[in-house]
Amino acid sequence: MYKTDVEAVDAFVAKYKELNAEIGKVIIGQDEVVKDVLISIFSRGHCLLIGVPGLAKTLLVNTISDTLGLTYNRIQFTPDLMPSDIIGSEILGEDRHFKFIKGPLFANIILADEINRTPPKTQAALLEAMQERSITTGGKRYELGNPFFVLATQNPIEQEGTYPLPEAQLDRFMFNVWLDYPKFEDELLVVKSTTSDNRVQLKKILSAEEIIYFQNLVRRIPVTDNVLEYAVKLAAKTRPNTEHAAGIANNYLSWGAGPRASQFLVIGAKCHALIKGKYSPDIEDVKAVAGAILRHRIVRNYKAEAEGVSVDKIIEELMK
Repeated sequence: MYKTDVEAVDAFVAKYKELNAEIGKVIIGQDEVVKDVLISIFSRGHCLLIGVPGLAKTLLVNTISDTLGLTYNRIQFTPDLMPSDIIGSEILGEDRHFKFIKGPLFANIILADEINRTPPKTQAALLEAMQERSITTGGKRYELGNPFFVLATQNPIEQEGTYPLPEAQLDRFMFNVWLDYPKFEDELLVVKSTTSDNRVQLKKILSAEEIIYFQNLVRRIPVTDNVLEYAVKLAAKTRPNTEHAAGIANNYLSWGAGPRASQFLVIGAKCHALIKGKYSPDIEDVKAVAGAILRHRIVRNYKAEAEGVSVDKIIEELMK
């Protein structure tokens, strides 16, 4: 597609800016969130969005899928949703043979809305698909779309009738992104644009082939040893009562991040560097993605909760 990787990086930066501008026509003021979601797409990761209702989580995913020219399905998770409702099921055809009817999971972008509303059995079916990028039913294996990307949303307030994701399942998500209320000026713009009759037509900026090409490019970016060491040490610092544990981890954490965090820190840093037009990541790139990668992988102890020490505060201290 491009003669050299340098040329490809420059093309990626231009495409990313174009993508950002196109998404910005609909999504106002959520720049950091958009950046994190795009980084996880180009890093072949999945993303968990946490925020109160009405912060345009669903609209964000819709908009991104429109600009990427990918197939898209939204699955509304409910307490009675069964695994076969998302992966598909076998039915007896007129010819007396069983045939497999594909479920909504067979698309490039999946919006798993309110993932914590569904029982563990259905969560597990989705998480297997996220890990293996395929599903097995009736003894047969079916490949899912390529690229395949799951964006799950979770509502942090309503806890009645929800099934919180276990730590092992949370670990499958590359990023945990918190959505905050918009700034006053942004909210003014949002209200202005959504209460009039003007409709935005979005252009498709990237095709599936280009996305796969850029995903491979991210993997090819070279990393210096000191950046690799910084990423692995940062993950190791979160593990209480181990050789590399930081004082704050021993004090306030009951559990730290596993090796998957180290891998994501390096891949996330590579993609962050590319977005900034750099040909290799530095420590600042690792720091830029560390919050969203470590946030759901470390577990605070009672002392941290009693003293009101937040996860983000702990991560900040670890990076100093």
